Amino acid sequence: MKEWKILEQSLPESIYVRVYEQRIDLMRAVIVGAAGTPYHDGLFFFDIAFPSDYPKHPPKLNFRSFGHRINPNLYNTGKVCLSLLNTWHGRKRELWDPCESTILQVLLSIQGLVLNEKPFYNEPGIESFGRFVFDVETRSRAYSDNAFVFTLDIASHLLRKPPRNFEDFVSAFFRQRAGSIMEACDEYMNGRVRVGYFGCVSGSDLSSSSKSSKMSKIEVSQGFREAMMGVVPRLVQAFRENGASVVDPDWKWEVSQNLVQVEEYEDIKSGKWKGNKGSVMFKKVVEKIKKAFRWKKNRGKNKRSEGEISRA
Repeated sequence: MKEWKILEQSLPESIYVRVYEQRIDLMRAVIVGAAGTPYHDGLFFFDIAFPSDYPKHPPKLNFRSFGHRINPNLYNTGKVCLSLLNTWHGRKRELWDPCESTILQVLLSIQGLVLNEKPFYNEPGIESFGRFVFDVETRSRAYSDNAFVFTLDIASHLLRKPPRNFEDFVSAFFRQRAGSIMEACDEYMNGRVRVGYFGCVSGSDLSSSSKSSKMSKIEVSQGFREAMMGVVPRLVQAFRENGASVVDPDWKWEVSQNLVQVEEYEDIKSGKWKGNKGSVMFKKVVEKIKKAFRWKKNRGKNKRSEGEISRA
């Protein structure tokens, strides 16, 4: 009851908790991903069980991961790796203290220290990475890209099967945020903003270009594009089924067409393509091959001409 009162009085607006009057040893919490992180506009659920000798020992937490490793501290198995839970080593003041520690501290630690701006730096031994990896920041950005994709996929799972007693909350939350989430997807895919910084006013990773700029200032990796193409259609469908009015992003068709063209181009070169030779796509791809061949052929002629002139 003491813990319940602490939560009632001190929980921030971005953390929600459900307790069970018949089972005071159980609790369920959800943390809203903060702005300025790759987890923004996401929901992250934790099932909590208090041992019979609580608070002598810390509570046990299980993260609803849906099979994703979204953070070095949050395993795809649901394990939550945190010093405060005694599931990771740390200095004495960082471990669970029966006299001082509370479930509120646990939830705030996950929100502030785990679901943070650059989760890659939570990796154990990151301080020694610089000696072996030339560009740690590049790896950090790639990790954040994946974290955002996983956050979107978790959202689609939650919409289709929300945790018990949070059905209305999940539905209302994503109806309200659907438009913002899709706008963020568009900004990231077009390279206007670094993943995690949508809606931020300032930050070292923000693109200096405006929304109206047609020139991409941030490189978008092919892996990120393909991952987004895999998850966004499912998310759009889940939003629509939930009553949100969203449309497919403009880049979705363009990216899918580009991917198809690249695949068919490679198959034609290798003789594996089985498409319809009368199709518009086939003609376009063949024309590209012919154009490339003519360019190489002409380039060879130009080189020979230059050689003849120099010899003369």
